[in-house]
Amino acid sequence: MSIEDVFPDWPRPPYEGFRADDLFRVPDLPRHTQLIDGSFVYRSPQSNFHTTANCLLENGLLRAAPDPLDVVREMVVVLGPRQAPEPDIAVVREETPRGMDNDRYYGHEVVLALETVSPDSEERDRKRKPQLYAEAGIPYFWRVEAGADWRPEVHTYELDPGPGVYRATGVHRGRLRTAVPFDVDIDLTEIDKL
Repeated sequence: MSIEDVFPDWPRPPYEGFRADDLFRVPDLPRHTQLIDGSFVYRSPQSNFHTTANCLLENGLLRAAPDPLDVVREMVVVLGPRQAPEPDIAVVREETPRGMDNDRYYGHEVVLALETVSPDSEERDRKRKPQLYAEAGIPYFWRVEAGADWRPEVHTYELDPGPGVYRATGVHRGRLRTAVPFDVDIDLTEIDKL
């Protein structure tokens, strides 16, 4: 049995790989498909921890984000012709009024990209995506891991513009308190109540 027998309508990549525009025009792609290095990346079903941690952090960021910043969840961010990842959460500048039909943001609009690590995305969330976000000039990156008690551990990073890489600024357990990119104070133990 060949892959064509199992997935007869599977999109076949062009020789040079897919481009960001393809992500929005190839019909019937699964929801939350991303483009990394010219290849489509499909998301596996998410765990309860992943969903609940993202809900906790999204709500905390929504309460804290000053105007004209907005907090968006699971929106594609176009970083270049062959790069269009979908951060779990992003804080974006609302430079241009957008309608409800908006389906993407661009790297220069993102202030903070947040990834919650899942078993299917460990390498991407810990290595490749931070590299792509840094290369795109996104000032802040947060990586969320499940702690030993299934509470979120938030690893915070800030872009070092000289070499264009992130430098670690902290690991937050129990409480996420930081002044950048704006004042944030989130009780991470609240996950127990969700």
